[in-house]
Amino acid sequence: MTLALGCIADDYTGASDLANTLTRAGLRTVQTIGVPADDLALPEVDAVVVSLKSRSIEASLAVTRSRAAEAWLRGRGASHILFKICSTFDSTDAGNIGPVMDALRADSKDSIVLVTPAFPETGRTVYQGNLFVGPVPLNESPLKDHPLNPMHDSNLVRVLARQSKTKVGLVDLATLARGVEAVRAKLADLAGSGVGAAIIDAVFDRDLETIGQVALDHRLSVGASGIGLGLARALVAAGKARSAAENAISTAAIGGPAACLAGSCSQATLRQIASAEKVMPVLHLDPERVIAGKDEAQRALAWTRERLAKGPVLIASSSTPDQVAALQSRHGRDAAGHAIEQAMADLAEGLVQSGVRRLVVAGGETSGAVVDRLGIPGFLVGAEIAAGVPVLRAVGGSTGGMVLALKSGNFGGPEFFSDALALMP
Repeated sequence: MTLALGCIADDYTGASDLANTLTRAGLRTVQTIGVPADDLALPEVDAVVVSLKSRSIEASLAVTRSRAAEAWLRGRGASHILFKICSTFDSTDAGNIGPVMDALRADSKDSIVLVTPAFPETGRTVYQGNLFVGPVPLNESPLKDHPLNPMHDSNLVRVLARQSKTKVGLVDLATLARGVEAVRAKLADLAGSGVGAAIIDAVFDRDLETIGQVALDHRLSVGASGIGLGLARALVAAGKARSAAENAISTAAIGGPAACLAGSCSQATLRQIASAEKVMPVLHLDPERVIAGKDEAQRALAWTRERLAKGPVLIASSSTPDQVAALQSRHGRDAAGHAIEQAMADLAEGLVQSGVRRLVVAGGETSGAVVDRLGIPGFLVGAEIAAGVPVLRAVGGSTGGMVLALKSGNFGGPEFFSDALALMP
């Protein structure tokens, strides 16, 4: 296997988002869960997205895992590596974006790295180094209340500088608008003054194409799926990727019972749960019972098994920001989050044992816990359910033949759960 592009994603739903973007742009793509085993049979592809659950773990561990993924991808011929991060730059002042970027940059020996989480298609834009979520700055968006990585500063130059050991600069929109050569000249000037990473503005879809062309001059870039789109288009235009005449995923129906799990507390997911309640049975877990170690997951599985034969069901641990804050205050952020993630993983395992082969999961951390528990080594990327969310067919392991959808909390429209199941026959 000789890859046109190697990618390292810091969570599973973000990896699915990127894999979906690359597939739509014409690259045959596989998403793996963790660094693949050497004996994992993969088809001939243009890109591999290695999914790590490293966004919110201790920074040194995130660095170690990311370096292992980079070594695997370089060993398969990838000359360019994209470190894929969240389009809302989810991280604290301790990292993990900065520490991982610093380590991968040292390994790549690049003098400067382009960084942008912009993806205009999903409402994420960067202007003068400030990240906007739709019409509002990041720090005024619902992400300011993120339960793990609350974002209180929209200026990414400042945010990244607090995490990284290198100087951070800016390539502004005016420079970007002048084209590829202007961006190259600006990067050379920044690198000459000791800047090791540059946030680059992007407001329009065409901006990503310019960024992608310039990024391929280097061995490393950092960003969300938007920069992946730019890279993919640049690779296809340069004839460096094999043309994908048809999607690699089988379209054969799976059938059997289907279920949905929602762990995200985003406003979008809360709206999606409310819509789902109109068309399928929905059970809301009691978080206090979960954290107390009561048999809440077993209660939910018993409830589910009584209903699976009649159609899809949804089990939700999601709560409003105020409820989450109160729960964390009583039990501690890490303890509360871990208990709920493990309960959702228990549910997923029990659902699969009950015959479920079509599973929709909402929430990045929840998706990570579920996929880890099920031991799925990788996915082929299929039809797009919503922007950034594809159907995924499991490959390898005991769950081969299963289809899933893994979505970040903020992704998808109000009818997401119904839309997903409709594309997972």
